[in-house]
Amino acid sequence: MPKITALLHTHNDAQRIGRALESLRAVDEILVVDHGSTDDTVKVARHHGATIKEGVPGVNPGVYVIDAHNDWILCILPNESLSEGLEASLFEWKERVDEPMDHADKDTNAPFNDTFSVTIRDETDDGWRTLACETRLINRKQINWSEAVPPNNEQSVTLPGELLRFSKP
Repeated sequence: MPKITALLHTHNDAQRIGRALESLRAVDEILVVDHGSTDDTVKVARHHGATIKEGVPGVNPGVYVIDAHNDWILCILPNESLSEGLEASLFEWKERVDEPMDHADKDTNAPFNDTFSVTIRDETDDGWRTLACETRLINRKQINWSEAVPPNNEQSVTLPGELLRFSKP
């Protein structure tokens, strides 16, 4: 069964990171890279069991996957959280996916997916709006990226459920 590390980059996100971390029950490790917070961000992250790494100025955010213990990386922002549907999808995905051999899906003989996308739901003053899917679950052995979240891959399979992006703490 594959294991997932959630990767979050933070800077003075104490008021909103708790919601994000509480939604990560489907992951096996939480890695928070803090970029010089002066509020209680690190304290809140530690309270939720996260491993904390200090961000280094000038280092690309994607480089920090090297500090993860697992090959599968779920990238989220501190103002996002997993919907119950996405959480369930991740639990189901972990149950039915074995690390494939020869980069192929054992059940279908189809090429193995090393990226998965999720639908983003954005909170606005007028309610929720659905945004385009974004690639957020990545096999770090297959793909490198430099930003806090990886670039979108049009070939990614979309997982059921949504990533909720909150505009208010």
